[in-house]
Amino acid sequence: MSGPAVFELAVRSLRKRASAFTASFLALFLGATMIMAFASMLDTSEGSGATGEAAETLTTMATVVGGWGLLLVVFAVASTLTLSVRQRAAELALLKSVGATPGQLGRMIVGEAAGLALAAALLAVLPAIAAGRALLGLLHDTGQVPAGIGYHFGPVALSMGMGVTLASAVAAALIAARRAVRVRAAESMAAAAADDARLSRKRIVFAVLFLLLASGEAITTVTVMDGKGSDAMATSGQADIFAGIGLALLAPAIMRRVTALAAGPVRALGGAAGGLAADTMRRRTGALAAAVTPVILFVATAVGTLYLQATENAAMDAAGLAKTAEQKSIETLNFVVIGMVVLFTAIMLVNTLVAATAHRRREFGQTRLAGATPGQVLGATALESAVLTVTGVLVGTVASVFTIVPFGLARRDSAVPDGDVRTYLAVAALAAVLTGATACAATRRTIRVPAVEAALR
Repeated sequence: MSGPAVFELAVRSLRKRASAFTASFLALFLGATMIMAFASMLDTSEGSGATGEAAETLTTMATVVGGWGLLLVVFAVASTLTLSVRQRAAELALLKSVGATPGQLGRMIVGEAAGLALAAALLAVLPAIAAGRALLGLLHDTGQVPAGIGYHFGPVALSMGMGVTLASAVAAALIAARRAVRVRAAESMAAAAADDARLSRKRIVFAVLFLLLASGEAITTVTVMDGKGSDAMATSGQADIFAGIGLALLAPAIMRRVTALAAGPVRALGGAAGGLAADTMRRRTGALAAAVTPVILFVATAVGTLYLQATENAAMDAAGLAKTAEQKSIETLNFVVIGMVVLFTAIMLVNTLVAATAHRRREFGQTRLAGATPGQVLGATALESAVLTVTGVLVGTVASVFTIVPFGLARRDSAVPDGDVRTYLAVAALAAVLTGATACAATRRTIRVPAVEAALR
């Protein structure tokens, strides 16, 4: 098959799967914005001639918080691009059947990802400058950086933003493309119909690696850092992120098990909508795994960091001590991490659910032609969202334990964290609202299309 023919079919596929490409573009855009905003603190430190505590604060903000943001961004971009390629399995199978070689398909997928990444990074420059100014303003307001230090956005922010965004997109596309093009056309069609994601050996290896890192941080906290006061936050604070990523990598296996256990109760309690939800969940474990990933990361990091800080505050109050400038800086960093993760994962959750639901337009049309009412389709989506929320909250809570329990033991000799239970309920409620509202709104919009027209798309 000639190169121009492959390109023409790729353009048609791009137009048809606009929602999936939009999801990938938004992930790249948000990631580039976040990376450049935090990296600009290094430009600010150098450009303004900051010294002492101010320079240390700016560097810490860029390297520590920006480093965790970078990890989340790369993971989210890889997850979104993988979902995009999986949604195009039927188109890729068609290209194979008419003569496209694996090399041509691989170059097409990587080229699309590189183009999206470059456009996203360029468009993210102005929002990153605004976000960086706001971040520096926060440091001014909390007295951690003198007001005389002005904002600078320069080569460090640009090179990191452009380089990391392009590299993460290309790497994720290479992984997704290799998996998609190495199977035969018939197998691709079968995989597209089933949407049943399987754990690859590499995915399992990385999941085990991240869980071992989380366990190592937890063990270090309760042994080496026991009795070291606030310093224990340096090891325990990152364990929940490691554990969240590790468990999120296992999401396909988790969702297969969850759907098998939940199918019976959902079918029994949900009536016709429950039966529809149970059947579709069994067929869509791949999409469900992609959707539950941001919920896991959101709950793990939010719960872990909030209760970590609550335990630290309780320890300081019990000792009758006032917070030092360094401790105030750490508290600010913790809340910046929470805000960053909440915003990023919330947008990624909405982004993923909208793309996944739009991809189901044909499925919804066929279901309605088979006799289901729009209300039953909407009810089935609501039940699927409930299963996603419960799973994400429970798995995310398990990941947060890697932070809050070791730190509580090291700081207060108690495995029970300090803090109000309403904090946990608020995190869970926000996850439920984001998941349910987004899925139902996207489904309502999708089923507005006449059933016959949707089924033929």
